Amino acid sequence: IFIMESFSLDREIARLILLQRIELITPFQKKIRKLFGRYFFTNFFSKYFINIKKVSKNYFEIMQTEYNSIEKFMKPNQNILCIGSGIGGLEIIINQRFLNNKFHFIERNFISKKVRYGWDTKNSEAYNDLKLLEKFLILNHLKKNNFKITNFDLDELPKNKYNLVTSLYSLDFHYDFEIYKNYLKNVSTEDTFIIFDTIRPDYFNKIFKSIEILKIENDTVHRSKRLACRGFIN
Repeated sequence: IFIMESFSLDREIARLILLQRIELITPFQKKIRKLFGRYFFTNFFSKYFINIKKVSKNYFEIMQTEYNSIEKFMKPNQNILCIGSGIGGLEIIINQRFLNNKFHFIERNFISKKVRYGWDTKNSEAYNDLKLLEKFLILNHLKKNNFKITNFDLDELPKNKYNLVTSLYSLDFHYDFEIYKNYLKNVSTEDTFIIFDTIRPDYFNKIFKSIEILKIENDTVHRSKRLACRGFIN
């Protein structure tokens, strides 16, 4: 199997990655963002001053690290539900290493004028573009018949049973877990692993039968714990 070392992307995709992964912006970009504000950075500066190769390489390295934290749950022929996965870098890496996985993405389809990072309790913000998501997946060799994309705000949520649910830095990080709780009960089995990041890990002791902490993040942007949960209690 050929293993890639960076992603294929264009300027539009690179810009979206920078908006989604603020840790990738350069010190100079951070200075511009601080001086002129998030609105200017989101809507003007980030469109033009981008080193596409560097964004590709750095984003790939972050996704490789994320993949390493959940690798033991990966195997071929899985039906994987991806909630708030951004541009889909993690899924590209999974697809490269394990054959015949099917991916179903649930995403919102707009970019907020001023993106804030943290738990958005009103669920009024997002930073994604479903056309760019599809473009990125195909550019990086995920076949179109192996994935589907659902717009959370417009489409009916899929009703399949999934072997694995991934939602890194989305479910219970930007959006309250309760939004998806009943839905996830319906699309999972006793053997389905649900992997997500949270700032309140103890809360889930009353929701799941089995919880494993995969990763502890202490930095200022993504301070949280990554959990692999299985088996709803009721």
